[in-house]
Amino acid sequence: MDRECVTVLPRVCEVLAASGSSLPDDTSLEKLLDWFTALTKDGVSLLEAFPCLLDFIPTVVNNSPASDASILSFTLKLTGLISATENGFKVLQEHSLCDLVFDPQRWQEAGLWKDPCIRIGWIQGLRTMLQHSKALGFFVQADLIEPLLHLHTDTSLFVASAANHMLAHILLFCQSENSQNNSKHLTVPVETKQNYSTVTVKLCEYLKKSLVLDGTSALFQSHQALKVLALLLSRAGPDLRDRLLLTVSDSLEELVTTNCSQLTRSLMDVVQAAHSSSKSEHHALNQRVDRLLSIMLNTGKPADLSYTAAAFLRSGHDDCVHKAQAARVLLLPLDIITGLSLLGQNSTDKLRLPMMEYLKSKSSCISMICASLANTPQITLMDPDCLPCPPVLIVSAVLSLLRLCNGDGSSSSGCAEAGRNLIGSGKVQKCALDVLSVLSNSSGGKVLLAEVFTLLMQYLNSPASEPTVLQKSYRTLMKWISACADLSSITDQLRKDLIQVVGKRVCDVRWEVRDSTVEFLGHLAGLCDTSEVLLGDRCFTVSLLKEALQDPESYVRASSISALAQTLAPSWQQGAAPTQEQVELVSRLHEILSQDTEGFSRRAVLQYFITWFSLCPSPTSCSLLMQSMHAVLSQGSADLDWEVKVHTLELAELLMDRVISGLRGYSNEPGAHPHPYAVTSNKVFKLQLHSEAHTWDGESDLVGVLSTLVDQGVFLVLLGGLVDCDRPVGLKACQLLMRLRDSVCPLLLGDQRVSAPDEPGVSCELPGCGWAQEVRKILGIEDADPAQKSDVVDPGDDRKPEQGGVRDEGCMVRVSVCEVLRSLGLDARLSVLTQSSDHVHNSPMSLLQDILTAGSRNTQLNSEPGLEVIVDCY
Repeated sequence: MDRECVTVLPRVCEVLAASGSSLPDDTSLEKLLDWFTALTKDGVSLLEAFPCLLDFIPTVVNNSPASDASILSFTLKLTGLISATENGFKVLQEHSLCDLVFDPQRWQEAGLWKDPCIRIGWIQGLRTMLQHSKALGFFVQADLIEPLLHLHTDTSLFVASAANHMLAHILLFCQSENSQNNSKHLTVPVETKQNYSTVTVKLCEYLKKSLVLDGTSALFQSHQALKVLALLLSRAGPDLRDRLLLTVSDSLEELVTTNCSQLTRSLMDVVQAAHSSSKSEHHALNQRVDRLLSIMLNTGKPADLSYTAAAFLRSGHDDCVHKAQAARVLLLPLDIITGLSLLGQNSTDKLRLPMMEYLKSKSSCISMICASLANTPQITLMDPDCLPCPPVLIVSAVLSLLRLCNGDGSSSSGCAEAGRNLIGSGKVQKCALDVLSVLSNSSGGKVLLAEVFTLLMQYLNSPASEPTVLQKSYRTLMKWISACADLSSITDQLRKDLIQVVGKRVCDVRWEVRDSTVEFLGHLAGLCDTSEVLLGDRCFTVSLLKEALQDPESYVRASSISALAQTLAPSWQQGAAPTQEQVELVSRLHEILSQDTEGFSRRAVLQYFITWFSLCPSPTSCSLLMQSMHAVLSQGSADLDWEVKVHTLELAELLMDRVISGLRGYSNEPGAHPHPYAVTSNKVFKLQLHSEAHTWDGESDLVGVLSTLVDQGVFLVLLGGLVDCDRPVGLKACQLLMRLRDSVCPLLLGDQRVSAPDEPGVSCELPGCGWAQEVRKILGIEDADPAQKSDVVDPGDDRKPEQGGVRDEGCMVRVSVCEVLRSLGLDARLSVLTQSSDHVHNSPMSLLQDILTAGSRNTQLNSEPGLEVIVDCY
């Protein structure tokens, strides 16, 4: 711990305790408390480290009418934190500070209890303190249970929530203390046992009474009691769980039978928590819980039943009886509207009639159908013994719903009045399409491929379909096509329909539709055989996508570039000779990279070349690509968009890997994980050259590698990226330069330079303007006198630049590649670049100084109104 903090904290306490003191930013108090909490967790005694706190607490409390509420709340929480240890509690009690701070009557008489900030501080301070039996004894003897129960139904939801968690904490603390003492066979004082019993009995009885619904005023109290019960039952051990259930089960059953919709969710949380916890040894209790669940799944309003059933299915309980019951509730609306016998003989008439009435309201119908649809995928995955019908019938029901939404009522034999509510409903269409997409993998559903295909063609052709509906139709179609290996059920007419609709939608007036269509073409092209079966020759797809390159919307242009990469990928993998069409396409991509005003398109171009290079078998088989590399790297590295520059570096990395991999003695070893802020390979390249194998041929390989990278512009791209103003770019470039230094210049061992006497070095020309000026500064190179010339500048040379530098025309300076790599200080630069954006030093000392500054400025404000205090706390 910083000694300076120990010196400064007393002054901070004086500022905070001063009468009328307040801070413009009370988050500084929370951060101060966080610091104290961290010290406590590290075993630091706050009172021993900061004796001033013992005077600070009573000073603030005794000046309470004049103190700021946030400072008072901070003091309450701080007192609880100090009291969380038995030694701290003992010291505070010797000074009667716990009685002083946690007396609610004192705060009420001072008129401060009405401030929620004070009430929350009181609750949180007590909760922090209750970590040992002495604190519990204080809590009971001071009779603080009553005010806490009163806060349980506080008008402030934040206060009520804090009180809820406090009540649960007390019971779980008592449970924990009892279990620890029993396991250690400790003799627990009678007074402590009485405290445990007093708290447990009083809280259990309070919860029981709170569940009784005897009027609207009790509704909120019942709701809060259910929240506490759900918290407790999900974490309680067997003994406490059984005790709670024995106490409240009658009240719970009475509450369930009232069918109060406002309590359905909270009730279900309690029942689920009771059902999911380990089964009790009391068979009668288990039966009561099962009975509660059955009642909730059989009675109530349709919306409540639907929520209950969905909540039970999501819980993942392995209870076939109740899962089947929940499935019937959720499938009932689909059964009614479609007329399909989804429930068979398991249908319950008493649920059917109220559900039919509920579905006659349009808003209710749409909401209910969407809720049912959302759970159908999970229903189809249930054990066949729990399912009321085969999964394929559920798929048919979803198709029937989609037809109804599209205005085809003739295909349904269900409730016509309810079905009319779905016509044109975009919400149901989107939900049903999402579900249909998931159901593409359902057992037996593949026999419906032709039916699904036909329906989706209707949606894609419909002039009334919204852009989002069309997008989901494409995605659903792709899902079903991908899931079905056998496309024999797709007729020639359906293929013609698909070609026609794609040609139509790629020219749609809405850019979202054009974008979805182009994406679909790209995804379909990824399924090579399937694409040819459905759309015929790739020429059709390529022609449409080339037209889309001219689209006025940048999203569409970017999507078309990505789709073209997917379409041409097979020919790249085969190493086919470039066609005139591909030459023209590459020319167009160069235009987009250099002229397009939107970053999306330019990023897509770089990704296109990255994909091409990744799939290219060898440089000789991709001559067009290799001819384009220098221009792409040059244009991409000069882009203003940082993502374009990062993609450029990724392309440079691929080229670098390809060239380095040709070295003899090359090995690829796993390295450290890359920084999460940069997209970079986790590979480290090392060249295994032993002294006995160190021959002129090995150095020739090195020279060839460096020359290739220089000729292709890779080295200059990396240098430019190193000094880029965007940190992800600089980080990526630095990592690649380090890999290049460690793999292609392995003769550099530490600070020693070992080389053959007549080693032919590799150099490159460094520009004299732009980013190169920054590189020159790092290397210590200045423009030389034109009259003084030599071939290479060695940045590692101690001679002055004018003695060994050359300035060519245009201020170009020729430098040695390996010497530049050694002289850039890459390791130090990497350590700076890997720091996060908030790496500026943040410390408790900075926080304390901020509070002092704010305090002094606040004093000045009393005489200079209108001034603003800005606090910059970390």
